[in-house]
Amino acid sequence: MCGHSDELWHQVINVNLNGVYRTIKLCLPEMIDRQWGRIINIASTAASVGSPTNAAYCASKAAVVGLTRCVALEGAPHGVTCNSISPGWVETNFAKNWMRQLAETEDKGLAEYMEEIKQTNPQKRMIQPEEIGELAVFLCRDEALGITMQDITVSAGSLW
Repeated sequence: MCGHSDELWHQVINVNLNGVYRTIKLCLPEMIDRQWGRIINIASTAASVGSPTNAAYCASKAAVVGLTRCVALEGAPHGVTCNSISPGWVETNFAKNWMRQLAETEDKGLAEYMEEIKQTNPQKRMIQPEEIGELAVFLCRDEALGITMQDITVSAGSLW
């Protein structure tokens, strides 16, 4: 926390939390009018784990989970569901760039750092983007009407 600048804090909160809030605020009234809607927010395992060097990120994702629950309750009487998906490490270019920076602080290469991350979870792998996408598609189906106010972790068994 001590190493966070106010600028970083505001930037992360603005993107990760305020962006979700603004999108829901714009779309929810129309969903309520139609008596149907599906809202799926992307949170993170960081929402429930924490990290001493990522306070803004962890706090923003925890807030997304809280917002998800509030919106789910508001939308429930109108056929609107709201859930969040909390991925662990997902193998994307964005994640690789972040891992590259972390690896450099430990004088390691990206491949070595990624392998270490894989070894920290029971399935010994990183999540693939398609796994998140397929879950989101399922949550949008009529068959998922009973699933609301949930934060679903997709992490290959790891905590982070």
